[in-house]
Amino acid sequence: MTTNEITTSYRKFLQDLKHRIRSARIRAALAANRELVLLYWQIGRDILERQEREGWGAKIVERLAKDLRAEFTDMKGFSPRNLTYMRKVAEAWPDEQFVQQLVAQSWI
Repeated sequence: MTTNEITTSYRKFLQDLKHRIRSARIRAALAANRELVLLYWQIGRDILERQEREGWGAKIVERLAKDLRAEFTDMKGFSPRNLTYMRKVAEAWPDEQFVQQLVAQSWI
């Protein structure tokens, strides 16, 4: 092989690797997002169920937000407002199978 052929072959190889790495990173990010959306729905469902079953009031959301943010300092999304949104989503879509299917399809 000539130097020119090696250079051309190397460039194609490098281009392919870059493409595969970028694609894998996107797939990993999408998978993580799917898991987080499902987790947030489950948190909302659990808050809703506890409030209904155990008579917890709205103040529980503030306490949960404080405790979750203290434990998971590197994560965002556990504000009282977000926990309330999670609860509302779970209330609007109570069927977990539906939510799982929706989340799976929305990223394809």
